[in-house]
Amino acid sequence: MSKSLLEQLPGIVAAGKRQAAQILEQLEGRNRVSLQTRELVIPSKDRGGFNFWGNDGADAADTPNRLIYGDNLLAMAALLAGDEGTPSLRGKIDLIYIDPPFDSKADYRTKITLPGTTIDQKPTVLEQFAYSDTWSDGTASYLAMITPRLVLMRELLSERGSIYVHLDPTVGHYVKIVLDEIFGKRNFQREIIWRIGWISGYKSAAKNWIRNHDDIYFYVKDRDHFHFNKQYIPYPDDYVRRDGNRPTGQGYPIEDTWNSSEMDRLDSIQIMSFSKEKVGYATQKNESLLERIITASCPEGGIVADFFVGSGTTSAAAEKLGRRWVVSDLGKPAAMITRKRLIDQDAKPFLYQAIGDYQVEQARSALGRSFRVGDLAKVVLDLFGALPLPPEENMNGSLGRLPGTRTLVYADSPSRLTTISTLKRAQGYREVKMGGFDKVVVLGWNFSAGIGQDIKDLNDPNLEVLVIPPDLLDRLKKKGAGKLTSDVRFSSLQYLQAEIAARTTDGERESLAVNLRNYVLLSPDAINLDQANRAKLQDVMNSEPLALIEYWAVDPDYDGEVFRSVWQDYRGNTENDGDELRVVTTAVLDLPQADGPRTVCVRAVDVFGFESEVVISGVEVQP
Repeated sequence: MSKSLLEQLPGIVAAGKRQAAQILEQLEGRNRVSLQTRELVIPSKDRGGFNFWGNDGADAADTPNRLIYGDNLLAMAALLAGDEGTPSLRGKIDLIYIDPPFDSKADYRTKITLPGTTIDQKPTVLEQFAYSDTWSDGTASYLAMITPRLVLMRELLSERGSIYVHLDPTVGHYVKIVLDEIFGKRNFQREIIWRIGWISGYKSAAKNWIRNHDDIYFYVKDRDHFHFNKQYIPYPDDYVRRDGNRPTGQGYPIEDTWNSSEMDRLDSIQIMSFSKEKVGYATQKNESLLERIITASCPEGGIVADFFVGSGTTSAAAEKLGRRWVVSDLGKPAAMITRKRLIDQDAKPFLYQAIGDYQVEQARSALGRSFRVGDLAKVVLDLFGALPLPPEENMNGSLGRLPGTRTLVYADSPSRLTTISTLKRAQGYREVKMGGFDKVVVLGWNFSAGIGQDIKDLNDPNLEVLVIPPDLLDRLKKKGAGKLTSDVRFSSLQYLQAEIAARTTDGERESLAVNLRNYVLLSPDAINLDQANRAKLQDVMNSEPLALIEYWAVDPDYDGEVFRSVWQDYRGNTENDGDELRVVTTAVLDLPQADGPRTVCVRAVDVFGFESEVVISGVEVQP
């Protein structure tokens, strides 16, 4: 007889704590998780004075705000570990708000509107496997997902810190048991009821009492020291007490049931179609909700975190209230929407980061913590159809050959970026291994953003570069290598083309004009689309490839390390040309005059979240 969920719960919590403990043990070791900075985004018009790397990493408060793409478990591990440039955030975060997914039947497919067509994209392979794992065994697997994450959140909270966990009745009462175990019953403060409001989309479908609220569980790190700024609703001008006198004081103190009366008219759960906040994200919450929570539980100068950031409401509200923030999400659409939303409101400069060694962490999960990169290379070569070279020609097991051909295959390590140095090394292997080969194929996991330009510059028709499927390790974990050979597809890389149209000077200022010329999407087979939507995509690729660009940015003084975006445009921004479905294809930057040539980097993100860049060196002033 199978155990009930309540009988399973102690084991689930214990396993989650063990998982979190293992992560915490690795924070100081060689295998700690790191963050890779993809971009320093500078939306504000005043771009001076943002030298975040001149403080020797002395204090977490001196580092920029951060938007992190990737599994929040790994993101939190990286934040706890810190690195040379940014200190650990252990015990530094004053407020955590999370709105984790709680509807196992939700459809998170994304609609992408392109000129002349709409494409339905299923979740990316990374999102799909994470989501299927979350609900594979119903509520039990959901609790197994959330438990270790809550443990790490407690480690990140300061002694004055608070956490608000936003749920619905589907899983809320089970999660509260977990919260009691991790934070302690004595640190539970309130169950907040947030009413849906006066308009309810649930009424027509309901067959009994109308659902009209969500639950928000409010816990603190230490009930004797937590920060709380009591909130009041100002009395209306015509408000009087029963005795006919007007009350004195700050107003009506807010209770734990929100949007429950004519006096407390907090915005509804539902984002109205006419709302200026609406960004088209299915689970978007109102900024007024986060403004209330942040004002109450994060002191001025404090740090707010959200590890299921979705549409970016937490970061947007924290930014407006002058609080520091760090947010993350597993979904690429969420990361793109959040970035655009912050640019729209002229946010202070912030970092866009990703998990530095994502595939390494996946490999450790799929193959065990003691996995060897060479073992994984053999699996990749076998799935590609290559036979390993003899051991004397193949010290780390990364080289193979296609049977019956003179084609060498090089499987790169998941712990490294595939860069131009990797490609040159592969070219060298092609010339010397086993008397020489005619062609070399490089299979990579993670690529430098400018790899497309590097491949073009090498101009080698006997060099092919392909992407190892990003879901491969998840599939190995679920199915094993023997069942994958027939359906594993290695795809080509995306590629961006851009040019400098003009660089001219006028007194102490100069103008730099940059043109987008072309964009080549990676193989459509690598995108999670059905056949009909893949055909629609192919039509756009053939007729108007630049319509696939979701966002692009320019760094006019690229140092080869950190991309500092001082100009951005994105679909939906109508300030430049009024076209919501296309980006402008020319950027004109007004810059302080610089001596000597510039190195300009152009970076783009397509509608599916794939990044590419091109670096243009030696850009001189034109007469």
